[in-house]
Amino acid sequence: MSRPYLLAETHWKTVKDTHYEVAVLPWGATEAHNYHLPYATDNYEADALAAEAARLAWEANRKVLVLPTLPFGVNTGQMDIKLCMNLYPSTQMAILRDLAEVVSRSGIKKMLLFNSHGGNDFRQMIREVGAHFPELWISTCFWFKALDGSTYFEHVGDHADETETSLLLHLHPDLVLPLEEAGEGDSRKTNIHAMREGWAWAERKWSQVTDDTGVGNPKKATAEKGQRFYEDLTQKLAQFFIELADADTNHLYR
Repeated sequence: MSRPYLLAETHWKTVKDTHYEVAVLPWGATEAHNYHLPYATDNYEADALAAEAARLAWEANRKVLVLPTLPFGVNTGQMDIKLCMNLYPSTQMAILRDLAEVVSRSGIKKMLLFNSHGGNDFRQMIREVGAHFPELWISTCFWFKALDGSTYFEHVGDHADETETSLLLHLHPDLVLPLEEAGEGDSRKTNIHAMREGWAWAERKWSQVTDDTGVGNPKKATAEKGQRFYEDLTQKLAQFFIELADADTNHLYR
């Protein structure tokens, strides 16, 4: 049975007669994830989290439609790592502008960029694309920051760590190699004090930061932790989707 909240599984017969309130565009990446997780980890996460949150919102009578996940992201800090697929930000913005035009032309007034990759940063793109389509209200979220991971996991990092490994053990255990094959996910910190404090920034050069492409030790990951995190996270994401569907974009502030 098709899921009516996923465009990829929905038919023209349904689409033409449905008034969608929000279009959700998941955007991931294809890149190395330590030794034990697949290159498409970010995309598998985006697919599952967006779909489940949309299902919950749909069951609450909100017409939230998830578009197919874009599988390539910005990986300019990993250009020397074999087959880490890269889109430049300018390419991303061109893609976003084209898809925003389709969403706007289809009569949908709200669009969410559902980010599943730390290298993607859509805020400045939204400013520019939104100026070209003022009738379309565009927002973004990064699911990785929606919950405090320390309440679920012992070792929280930000790439192929216990969080992502637990999620994949829950969602796609057949794609996760034995954890004894995983690297430790040790990472090096910058020498620049302001950047360590977080008020200055430069792109991380991945091969200088980590030896195994992971940041965060995955060894304590379990499917049970992943399931608990997934269920709580999708509940929170669904509430966000519902808020977006209900929002009057002409009266957002109080």
